[in-house]
Amino acid sequence: MALLLRVVLASFVTLSLSVAANADLSNQMKVDQSFEAVKEAVQNAGLTEIIQIDHARLAAAENVEMPPSRVQLFSDPGLNAEIMKHEIRAGLDLPFRALSFDEAGALSLLYTSSDFLAKRHGITDAPLLAKMDDHLVAVFEQVPDLSAQKVESTRVDKDFAVLELRSQYGVAETVARLKETITAQSDTIWFGEIDFQSEAKAFGVELVPAQLLLFGGPAPGGVAMAEFPAIGLDAFCQKLLVYEGDDGKARVLFNDIAAFADLHYQRAIEPHAMLNKRLTATFKGAIE
Repeated sequence: MALLLRVVLASFVTLSLSVAANADLSNQMKVDQSFEAVKEAVQNAGLTEIIQIDHARLAAAENVEMPPSRVQLFSDPGLNAEIMKHEIRAGLDLPFRALSFDEAGALSLLYTSSDFLAKRHGITDAPLLAKMDDHLVAVFEQVPDLSAQKVESTRVDKDFAVLELRSQYGVAETVARLKETITAQSDTIWFGEIDFQSEAKAFGVELVPAQLLLFGGPAPGGVAMAEFPAIGLDAFCQKLLVYEGDDGKARVLFNDIAAFADLHYQRAIEPHAMLNKRLTATFKGAIE
């Protein structure tokens, strides 16, 4: 009888693990399908693909488990130039991005709307904001079954969750130093950079030197996102906006991870604060 009980229990455990594995696979497939549908919609809308990042698979390669999550960045460089001419610091929230992810077993699709951009950066140009939303509608109306949701912005105000450092160098030197320091981190992947000033020139718009640096840490990012997958919209790919201040020296802006966790989930955990401290110390070491 005892042997039979052990066999039954073992079979139950095996079945439970199999069901859980199949559920994980199903959730991953849903996220992958959502991601691909949005990617096709972006292409159909005539927008420029920038980068796509598979948070969960990158984390899994570092033996860190987290829910399925994939983010894609896409762009209208001409609109970026118009927005940044109005407010250079808005480059921290450009280009467009959409996050397909598993939230407690359910598929979610999240994006940042013009309302968030307007509140965070004090942009009041209504036609400009409407143009941004027109692009987003052109993408997400192609995938109505995915029920894309805007980032909640009622608690967002000017400079919400913006961490800022001042460099003692100009933009070019600051970017070079930051890139060298970031790529020296053994647990970090460099995804690339966007030169907003150069892009703007192609549209006849003059901007001060401004670049967006894109990188991520799959292992620490996976830990931070495990219970907070929605923060993958604004972190891991971590974004650094480097632009020229009035004194000719660079300003460096990046996102407060703990604040975004609190925005999405009304709470944050120690790994979020630790990552904020690590990133701040790393960037300071490069530019001060």
